[in-house]
Order: sequence, then C-alpha cells, then structure tokens
Amino acid sequence: MTTYQFFTTAWTWNSILLLLSAVAVLGYFFTFGKRGRPLYFVGAVVVFLFALISPFSALADGYLFSAHMVQHILLVLIVPAFLLLSLPQSFSLRFPLNYLAHPLIGWVAGVGAMWLWHAPTLCNAAATSRMVSAIQTTSLLIMGSIFWWQVIAPRDEQRLSPLAGIVYLFTACTACSVLGIILTFAPVSICPVYQHPVDRLGMLSRIRGQWGLTSDRDQQIGGLLMWVPMCLIYVTAILAQLARWHSSPHPEQSNA
Repeated sequence: MTTYQFFTTAWTWNSILLLLSAVAVLGYFFTFGKRGRPLYFVGAVVVFLFALISPFSALADGYLFSAHMVQHILLVLIVPAFLLLSLPQSFSLRFPLNYLAHPLIGWVAGVGAMWLWHAPTLCNAAATSRMVSAIQTTSLLIMGSIFWWQVIAPRDEQRLSPLAGIVYLFTACTACSVLGIILTFAPVSICPVYQHPVDRLGMLSRIRGQWGLTSDRDQQIGGLLMWVPMCLIYVTAILAQLARWHSSPHPEQSNA
C-alpha cells in the first residue's frame, strides 16, 4: 500500500460513531436552538470524528505513538474546549455535577488525563483493546471538559479570575511539559506495543523505511508533540486570560 493509498482509503467509517455524532448534533440544536454557538459544536464534532475515523486513528491503533499523541491532544484539549464554547451563556452545571467545578478537581483531571493514560499498562491496553480504547476516549473527553470548565465556562462568574486562570493554565502546561520531556528522552518502553506493531494494514515497512519512523524516533516525536504544540494551546488560553483581565473593569476604574 502506497502512502497516497493509505491516506485515501484508511478511513474507518464507524457507523456507531457517525450515528452518535448525528444524534449529538440534532440534540444540540433541539436543546439550545439559536441560544448556543453551533459553529463551535460542529467544529467539536468534526475534530472528534477526525481523531477517531481518519488515517491518524489507524496509525494510532498500534502503529505510531506520535499519532496516538495527536489523537490524545485532540480529545483532551480541542474537542472539550469547542464543546464548552458552544454552550449558551445561560448554561450552568446542576447538582451533583456542580461539585466538579472546583479548580483542584479540574487541574487534576486535565493533567491526570495525560499522565494516567501514558502508564505503560493502560497505554498498551488502549492500543490493543476496543473496549479499553472506548473507555479511554470517553474519559479523555470528560476529563478535558472538567479541566476547561474552570477557564471557559459559559457564565463569567463560574470561571476562575483571569490571574488565577493564568496560574491554573501555566502549572498544567508545566506538568504536561515534564511528561513530554520524559517521553522524549526515555527509553522506548512507555508504550511497548508500538515497538513491535501488528502489521494489519501492510504499512509497517513503509513507516519504518520510507517515513523513517523507527520506534525510538516515533516516541521522541510523540514526546515533543506533548512538550511543544500542546503547550502552545495552553499559551493561547493564557493570552485569552490576559485579554480578559485587561478588558475587565479594575477597582480604580470603577471608582473613577
């Protein structure tokens, strides 16, 4: 199979995912109508499907750790952020979910989503078992949503203050950078299944030869993806918090 053939044919048209996505879109418009921001919701669905049915998903399914990392970042940081941004400004969490809106829980959820699923046993299981992979996907979306709620909740009073949000995001970025550094420089053992992939698609020789992605180089790229592009997402959110702080009225302005 050539590279072109792979990227044009290795789409997994999963009927369950497509049906769930269609139901989610209909449910969103039925529930929120024009009160929400549907472009963000559609964006979340598109990124979600790209992460799970595109050729990148096929590569993440036991071939390339770096592709797995791209999938991970999309499901933890991009899809949940778009989902929260799509909610109407009147939306708020109800009991008992409101207990999840605590900064410590959000921080642990966001950072834990990265550290937990890169334990070798869980990483291997997610790459080889459909059930564990489904559990991983669900947990990443939930944990990512809990993390982002602290800074992009629909109602301003439900968010952290801008300065607290900056600290929240910076420390999360630092914690994930540490993991990225470990992945980049550690021996190839973080997710052993990617050392000796089962060549279901007949792509292994091309990946190792033409693409030059040996198992150690693949893990290094995966670590760099967590270390650099992922932190750029956090930096973007930090800049948004700075803009929010700059635009909010300060006490001295209110007294003027």
